[in-house]
Amino acid sequence: MQIELNVESSAAALLFCVIFLLASVLRPLRWLAREERTVVSFGAGVAIAYVFVHVMPELNTARRAFAESTSLPLRYEGMSIFYVSLMGFLLFYGLDHLRKRLHQSSVKQRVGKAFIISIVGFACYVALMAYLLVHNLEDTPRSVALFALAIAVHFLGVDHALHEQYGAAYERIGRFVLAAISLLGWAVGMLASLPRSVLALLVAFISGAVIMNSSITELPTESKGRFLPFMFGGLAYGLILLPFG
Repeated sequence: MQIELNVESSAAALLFCVIFLLASVLRPLRWLAREERTVVSFGAGVAIAYVFVHVMPELNTARRAFAESTSLPLRYEGMSIFYVSLMGFLLFYGLDHLRKRLHQSSVKQRVGKAFIISIVGFACYVALMAYLLVHNLEDTPRSVALFALAIAVHFLGVDHALHEQYGAAYERIGRFVLAAISLLGWAVGMLASLPRSVLALLVAFISGAVIMNSSITELPTESKGRFLPFMFGGLAYGLILLPFG
């Protein structure tokens, strides 16, 4: 099964890479609708479904894994794992807030700083996601496939948002950085394995980050969002996830 997992994770990492390199050109899932915003709204619904049906329950798994794998005395029965998730949420919210403040400035240099903050933040985010393709609390082909599908659609929304915000700068630099990081994170995962207690903390942290980025970065705004595709994407992928717990 390990060989199957390695093949599946490598294919998923390559998919992440291709999304950042070619999504703005190929416009995958275009067959769903003529309007790109409709596709983005559908993808946002899929990501939100993954958060509520899979990520949130996984925090309990992370809590148990952390409690069982650490020799340290734990207060509150490992409830601190949820605090780590909150830290992930707040960190990426803070980065997004800082980026928006800089981006709204009329000073060109500050707009450049906003681009750097976004790319560095998302590079760390993408690297962690790619690493979790190889090492996760539930290492099965099914769990890798569900994770890869949801995150791939999530990254389509991230790519779209960054392309809208930074245009030529993202096309020239940003997409290549994120594409390379996708493969680098996977490669690090193949070469290095973290202790299960640290992995549980990492899953909790990235869960908070996923909740934030899905809710803030992808969630369609009132003026741009498409409610029906968003609702359909969420309900459809939620139903797919339900049997797998």
